[in-house]
Order: sequence, then C-alpha cells, then structure tokens
Amino acid sequence: MDQHASDPTQDLRKQLASQRQQLLEQYRVGRDPQHYLSQHSLLVDSVLQQLWQQAGMDETATLIAVGGYGRGQLFPSSDIDVLVLLPSPTPADLPERVAALIGRMWDIGLEVGHSVRTTDECLQEAAGDITIETNLLENRLVAGAAAPYHQLISQLDCQRDPLAFFEGKTLEQQQRHNRHFGVTNNLEPNIKESPGGLRDLHTILWISKAIGLGENWSDLVQRGILTPAEARLIHHSDRQLQRLRIDLHILARRREDRLIFDLQQSMGLAFGLQDTPAKRASEQVMQLYFRAAKTVSQLNGILLPNLRARLYSQVPRITQNLNERFYSVNGMLGIRRPDVFEKEPSAILEAFLMLQRNPELTGFAPRMLRALWHGRSHINDRFRKNPENRRLFMQMLREPGLTRCLRRMNLYGVLGRYLPGFGRIVGQMQHDLFHVYTVDEHILMVVRNLRRFAISAFNHEYPFLSRLINDFERPEVLYVAGLFHDIAKGRGGDHSTLGMVDAREFCEQHELSAEDTELVVWLVGQHLTMSSIAQKQDIYDPDVIQRFAELTQTPRRLAALYLLSVADIRGTSPKVWNAWKAKLLEDLYNATLRVLLRGGEVDLNSELEERKTQALSLLRLYAVPAGVEQKLWSQLDMLYFLRHEAKEIAWHARILNRFVNIETPMVRARLSDDHEGIQVLVYTPDKPELFARTCAFFGRTNYSIADAKVYTTRHGYALDTFHVFIPEHHDGDYRDMINFIEFELAECLRLETPPPPPANGRISRHLKHFPIAPQVLIRPDDKENFYVLSIVTGDRPGLLARIAKVLADYHLSVQSAKIMTLGSRAEDSFLISGPGLKDDKMVLALESDLIAALRI
Repeated sequence: MDQHASDPTQDLRKQLASQRQQLLEQYRVGRDPQHYLSQHSLLVDSVLQQLWQQAGMDETATLIAVGGYGRGQLFPSSDIDVLVLLPSPTPADLPERVAALIGRMWDIGLEVGHSVRTTDECLQEAAGDITIETNLLENRLVAGAAAPYHQLISQLDCQRDPLAFFEGKTLEQQQRHNRHFGVTNNLEPNIKESPGGLRDLHTILWISKAIGLGENWSDLVQRGILTPAEARLIHHSDRQLQRLRIDLHILARRREDRLIFDLQQSMGLAFGLQDTPAKRASEQVMQLYFRAAKTVSQLNGILLPNLRARLYSQVPRITQNLNERFYSVNGMLGIRRPDVFEKEPSAILEAFLMLQRNPELTGFAPRMLRALWHGRSHINDRFRKNPENRRLFMQMLREPGLTRCLRRMNLYGVLGRYLPGFGRIVGQMQHDLFHVYTVDEHILMVVRNLRRFAISAFNHEYPFLSRLINDFERPEVLYVAGLFHDIAKGRGGDHSTLGMVDAREFCEQHELSAEDTELVVWLVGQHLTMSSIAQKQDIYDPDVIQRFAELTQTPRRLAALYLLSVADIRGTSPKVWNAWKAKLLEDLYNATLRVLLRGGEVDLNSELEERKTQALSLLRLYAVPAGVEQKLWSQLDMLYFLRHEAKEIAWHARILNRFVNIETPMVRARLSDDHEGIQVLVYTPDKPELFARTCAFFGRTNYSIADAKVYTTRHGYALDTFHVFIPEHHDGDYRDMINFIEFELAECLRLETPPPPPANGRISRHLKHFPIAPQVLIRPDDKENFYVLSIVTGDRPGLLARIAKVLADYHLSVQSAKIMTLGSRAEDSFLISGPGLKDDKMVLALESDLIAALRI
C-alpha cells in the first residue's frame, strides 16, 4: 500500500477550508454581504455534490438544501440544513449509506443539520409543525434525482393553507419579540432573532412566498406590496444586518448571533469606525444596528398588515367617519384619501392625536400606514414652524395616552423628524455601565414613568409621588423636561448644559409661558443634581439641606426636580432603583420642603431639638425609662445629632444605654424600614483600621455597603452605622443573617491581627469589556474641617475594602461614606480627616495609590 497516497476526505477538507478562507478575504476587501453569502452557498453545493458522487448515490435519493442554506444565504458559521429525500419504498441498504454520507460531511468540516425522510413523511411533518413547513419552504435541489424533488415541492404547495400559515408566522414573530425584548437584549441584541432583526425580514418573504406573491423584494415591488423607495430602504437594512452577522461569525470564530460585549468594540473597528471624544466605536456600531433594526421594524409593521389585507380581502369592512380626513375601519384608524398627508401635512400629527383620543382603535390601517411612511418627508423646517403643528404637539403632551403616542411616533420615525435633536440620539447606546436602553428608549421610559405617576390605576406604586404630580399644575412641563433631559447625549461636552439650549428653543417656539420655560430649562440643567446630593452627600446635615433649598428656591421647582429624578433613575435600568434610593430622595425632598416653607433658613437649634424630641418619643414608645439615654448622649456632640436621623438616634440610645463603657466590640443589626437591607451598629473602643476591618468583613461575605456613618464619641469610642444590602439570591431567613453579622463581625473586630487583603471577586462582563478609568478627587469641604474624597470607578467585589485599606495605610480617618452604585459603575464619596491631608505631596501620593488599587 502506498503510504504517500492522499486521503480524499482530508484533501476535500483542506480544499473547503482554503476556499472558505479565500471567500472571507474577498469579503474583507469588498464587504459585499450578498456576494459572500451566495458564493459560500455555491461552494458548499459543489463540495456536497462531490461527496454525493463519491458515495455513489446518483439517482437513488435526492439531496435538497433547506432553510437559510436553501435560501442561498449561508453565513460563515451557520448550520448547513439539508434534507435527504428517500424513495418509497426505501431500499434496505440506503439509510446506512446516507448515514455514512452524513458522517463524511462532518469529517470534512461541514456542520450539517440534516433530516432524512420520504415524501409522505415530509408532508406529514410539515402539516403538524409550522417550523418544518417553513424550513421546507426555502429549498434548492443540490444533487440526486430531480423528479421526487419537484413532486415534493408541488405537493407541499398544494397542502399549504395560506391563512393558517400567515397566522402561525405572525404569532411566532410576536412570541419571538416577547422572548427577545428586555434589558439583556438591549445590551446584547440578537441580530437574527431580536425585534427588527433578520428573522423579521425572513418572515415577510416566507409569508409572501406561501401566499403566492413572490419570494424576493423585487417580486413584492412588482405586485404592488412594496414601493421602490421601501424596497431600497429594506435592501439597505438587510445588507447592514447581514454584514453585522458575518462580522460576528468571523470575530467569534463560531456561530454567534448576539452582539456580545466582548465583540462590540472589534465590530466597530471592522466597520471602519474609530473612537471619538463623544462616542466609542462600539457605541457607533450599536447605533448602526439599532437604526437598521428600527427601519426593519417600521417596514415589517407596514408590510404584514398589507399582506393581511390581501389575504382577508373578503372580510366585511366596518367603518365610521371621525372627521373629513380620518375614519375608523375594523378597529383601526384609516385615511379617507391617500393624498391627505401630501396636501395637509399637519394631518400627520393629527393622526397620532386621533389615536391618542380614541384608545379603542388598535393602530393605523394598512393604507394609512403606508401613506404616513411616505408623508414623513414633509416634516421639515416649514412643518416645524407651523403654529398648528406646534399646537397639536403640545396638545398630545396634555392628553391621556401620551406614552403610547410617543412610542408610536418614534417607531414610525415621526418624533425624530419633528424634534431633530431627538432624531440624532435614536438608537444611540450608552456604554456607561448603568444605562441599559438606547438614549431614545431611555427618554421615552422617563416620560412613561412621569405619566405613570399621574395615572390613578398606578397610584398604589408610588402614592406620595402620585399625590405630588396630581397637585402639580401644568404637568406637561415635566414631560417636556423628560423629553429634553438627555437629548444632547453623544455631542461631546456637558449634555445637561447643551440640552438646556434645545429645551429653551422648544419652549419658546411652542409658546410656553416664561415661568414654565425657565422651569423646563432649569430641570434639564439640574436633572442629575438631586440624585447626586441624595446619594453622595449627608442629607441629614442641615448645611446640605440649606444649600439645596437655595438651589431649588420654590416648592414647585423642588417637586418637579424630585419627580423627574425618580423617573430618570427608574428609567436607566430595572436594577438601579431600590427602596434605599427612594428613601434618600424622599427624605431630601421633605427636609428641603420644610426649609422652603420656613422661608429658606435652617435653624440649627430648633432642628436639633426637634430630632431629640422625636428620638425621645420613640424611646418612650419602646418603654425605655426616661433619662437613661443621657448616659450615652452626654458623650455625643452636636455633630452626631446633625448627622443622624431621629430613628437612628433612638435605636442607638435604646441599645447602648447600658453598654456605654463596654470594653469589647459590640455589633447589633436590624432589618431596615424598607426591608431591602440591614442596618448595622458597631460600637467599640476606637482603634486604627477599624473601618477597613469592617469593610473587609462585608466584602468577604458579599454584603454591599450603601451608606456608612462613622463617629467617635467624646470618650474615644467608635459609634459607626452601616446600611448594607442583602446578597442577591439569598433565600434564608433575615434573622439568621442578623445573627451571623452580629456574631461574626464582632469576632472579626476583636482580632488584633492586620485586616486580611480584600477578596478578589469576578467582575461583570460588561465592565470587563467597557472598563472605567478610575477617577479620584480630594478637596476640602465647604467649612474646611474635613476633606471630601470622590471616587468614580467600575464596581466589583471588595471595592470598598480596597479603598479603606489604602486610607488606613495613610492613617486617615473616615467620618462618613456614601456609596452610589449604578449598575456596574460606582460613584463613592468619603468625608475623611488626617494631618497629612494638608501636604500636597502626600495627597498626590494618596491619589496615585488609590488609582492603582482601583485599576482592574
């Protein structure tokens, strides 16, 4: 036997790999996705034909390409779907020969998805499963006997019920959209399956082919289902999505249809995009995807109703005139003349207002939808300057159904044309580790949250906020502020300041009063302020409240900023909002309102007396004898009472009145009022590295610290209070957690050994691929008694322990800590003290060491 004889399987494998590589190199040069997909399909055809011939199959059976391969669109790592059609009756040895053939396909590197059936079995399976029926709908003869192939296709066409197929595919699309809608799919959308993905385009072509209207976009143009302009748009979006999917397969080196974090930056570079000061390449490529997907969603929404109208042309029409331009038809809004939007462009906005005012209408009728799509070109400067159009838009903001109206306007591309600034941020992703929606979706989510506060059916969710907005005159100013608060994202510079310009222009053009204009502009400029103060500063410090009251000036502005702040935080991500943040914002609002109602001045003495009185009332409620609190209170100064609320003061006195001079660490814990966290009291003779030890303990046990108040009594005891969040997925009893913290933390603090190094936990994939450069700033506070340390960095396990360790190494004392976590982004503030902070060289070294500790 000749040892040097070549192995046909290996030769074919090498030939296939080489030719695939050549195709990829050609694609990288020309970036023509359709040429690549068709040539890849033809290459696999050729290889399968060789294998078929080598196996001696000839006319004994039929090899048919189905699915995407049958469509002639074979992506780099897609499965190769084939049907081996057997004759009936089937020769006894044929199944074994087919199995050997399939094995050879895998041996040479073809990932085959195969089915082996007779004609009758194909018909039976297709009748019972619409997925199989769809798979067989896209077919090509690759090798073998032609007559059985043509017979099968003919019988499938005769068997198919167009109405049932249409209903089945539209239901399937709806279910797929529901599956692929949500946070994960915003951050890492599936190019094939997500709303607006390739599968939406396939669905249109499957249905059109099944009902005999054609199998490509040109056929649909000829049949009058698609206009030439729509065909050009859909063709462009199709090619864009195909490029994205091809690049994904190439970069992932496997079948990967999700735009995963790991590859988004590389995808941007593959598209020839570069990082700019305003946008990363990854954000730019995601905007390309989202805009293509939006176009597909828009055209899918036009074409499916038109296909339905063709199928159900015999269904009786139930109509009712609404005015001289519009009528209702079978529960949808229709136009009485196809040229309404051409002759009366204002009818475009009126159409959305009509839907808003008639909630029983389910949407736009097919003919109207197409007219609206083409009528959008009339939304230009002249349209925007028309007083009637401005009146119509403001009327939408004043009527029920606003959220659905704005979402429809965005879906059909009307909102971005009427508000050009909004159009620029459509589809813009924000890789800031806490926004999980595109900017346009986030803005609409914020407006939705504001509207939700005002709807009586949802009053139970946020009763206090609902009461506020229902007492708020002209709430449409809040919706305008919501529309403009992030409209300048991605332009470079401060988006709040840039957005103020856009907001003022809109308000003046739409004739809002001077008072309302100033309120909207102020809200856009300050929309981050209240949440920042609540989460980064000590809101129980009267000086903080005084400064915030001076900023807000009036109860109306305070209420507006409070409502917008809550709506904004809740609109970034479902995971960012929690009861702790709700409490901080509500406490800040109430404390500031009291100051404003008193004329804008804080009376420290009356504030102190009020807190002590409230604390004493709580102590009496718990049957604590009068006067016993004085043993502890005699060791506390004014600073303690200013930095703690009455409930904390009473809790401390109730627990510690008998242990004021205890010599061993004492730890007590309780469930917080919001039931989303635990308050922990640490009381012990003060010692170095106490804060670092406590942070290290919580870091090792996966408790996230949200807030820390560190205080030293007159007689040298540490009286520290921590608010910690319960670990995710914890399903145990909270009493067990409290017992664990009280015992284990006290034991940890008794040890005299140095605190253990911070634990290294896993960082999120999002943070890994979009890291935040650590930012550290140290500055004196307003009274220059302490220094404020501000840190912005990526959140990860053990982060606070790392910071505390560096501060302990520099012999600095932490007075308070405010921990703000936004998704995977941490923005922490510490009030620190120490003699070395007045030395510029030491501060520079401290900043350098903190940055080194924060790097991932």
